[in-house]
Amino acid sequence: MKKFSKEIRIALVAVAGVLVLYFGLQFLKGMTLFSTDNRYFVKFQDVSGLSVASPIYANGYRVGVVEGIDFKYDHTGEIVATIGVNPQLNVPRGSRAEIATDLMGNVKVMLVLGDASSGMVAPGDTISGGQQVGAMGKAADMIPAIQQMLPKLDSILASVNTLLADPAIAHSLHNVDQITSDLTRTSRDLSQLTAALNQQMPQMLKNADGVLANTNQITKNLNDLDIASTMSSVNTTLKNVEQMTAKLNSKEGTLGLLMRDPGLYNNLNATMMHADSLMIDLKAHPKRYVHFSVFGKKDK
Repeated sequence: MKKFSKEIRIALVAVAGVLVLYFGLQFLKGMTLFSTDNRYFVKFQDVSGLSVASPIYANGYRVGVVEGIDFKYDHTGEIVATIGVNPQLNVPRGSRAEIATDLMGNVKVMLVLGDASSGMVAPGDTISGGQQVGAMGKAADMIPAIQQMLPKLDSILASVNTLLADPAIAHSLHNVDQITSDLTRTSRDLSQLTAALNQQMPQMLKNADGVLANTNQITKNLNDLDIASTMSSVNTTLKNVEQMTAKLNSKEGTLGLLMRDPGLYNNLNATMMHADSLMIDLKAHPKRYVHFSVFGKKDK
């Protein structure tokens, strides 16, 4: 058998190297060698970050890869991506492919499956696509609002700096330190007072027990009293007082006559007047009433 020439062998090695390099790059890109995946087309208006070999996930599981991206110049700038999906996955109608970007900047396609009851999409058909509003998208939506808030934040920071530069703030902080010191002292005094109360509490409880015992004894004594007999005696006494008061108010009896007879009052008044006149005359002329003489002569 005739041996190959040196040039032919070099060419065969070069071709084999190119094939190995091609299939190696395809494998590193995540492309399936000798793929039997079902191919679908996805229309996008924007494929920012999407590239060939980007992975495709359905419900968090990798089911395929992006095989190609074409810009349709004759269809108002639509971009059509060719995706290869595992043939074991049936894609329901109404499914949607969304481009998602994680926090690390990795781009992938999330295949949002539709309702299987509406039928399946045949391989080679077109699926609608779009951008998924993830955390990065939400952060991007917040940028205009943040830009509007920046002037207000600058004004607030300037006001805060002005406020902090006021000497009254330092004085207030000094007062806060003083108040804290006073509170610490008050807390220490309260602790001492609590300790003193804890020491005196047994004696106070003992005194309280004695007061309760005396109260119980008084209550027992009150219970032992014959309340009915006492009330009967009180009622009898009140009745006698009432009878005596009635007799005093009536004209019957000596006391009633004395209290209600005006003649007695007039006679007593006249008697007192005569007695007063007699005393006055006695003081003025004592010799008229007392007769005493050494010689027995009577004073006229």
